[in-house]
Amino acid sequence: MSTSENLPPNAYRLPRSNQLEGLMTIIRDKNTSRGEFIFYSDRIIRLLVEEGLNHLPTLPKQITTETGEDYDGVGFEGKVCGVSILRAGEAMESALRECLRSVRIGKVLVQRNEETGEARLYYAKLPEDIHERFVLLLDPMLATGGSAIRAIEVLLSKGVKQDKIVFLNVLSAPEGLKVMYEKYPKMKIVTGWVDRKLDERNYIVPGLGDFGDRYFA
Repeated sequence: MSTSENLPPNAYRLPRSNQLEGLMTIIRDKNTSRGEFIFYSDRIIRLLVEEGLNHLPTLPKQITTETGEDYDGVGFEGKVCGVSILRAGEAMESALRECLRSVRIGKVLVQRNEETGEARLYYAKLPEDIHERFVLLLDPMLATGGSAIRAIEVLLSKGVKQDKIVFLNVLSAPEGLKVMYEKYPKMKIVTGWVDRKLDERNYIVPGLGDFGDRYFA
């Protein structure tokens, strides 16, 4: 994982590669069909989930191989769950399930009041033991950070420690990353790409449009 000189200390970006840049080009293109948008978004999300898991702590674990030899490996330090911010975050659940068998996934619905800009919580369903788990928070887009902050407030209110949250997103705005660091410096963020800025409507530019609409419409 590489960091950029423009990223806050708690943020990590997938290393730029020909593959990643090609995938991002496809999903940004307004002429990309919904089927292709889903397929190539899923590939990026899988990369994000794999990298997110790399940021979870491990403990030494000794096992015995089929040859009868002892092997000193590692296992995750604690239980893990996912929490998707509805509705776009649901697009990231399949990749998490592919990487962690039988993983528990909670859901949070946060919507922004267009007049006040305030993020309001409408629904939350989380594992009862979430305070004992490491949480992978799922939302493809990080713009102002308002929705994510409200979702994180819910997690903290349930006893989740800030340093046990890893926030995964496909595309971030620098403004959102800055706000998240100022608010939650102990939480890690893993993003696929950092775009130029937010425009006057708080849309990420150059961006890719509304991720949820393009994925689920």
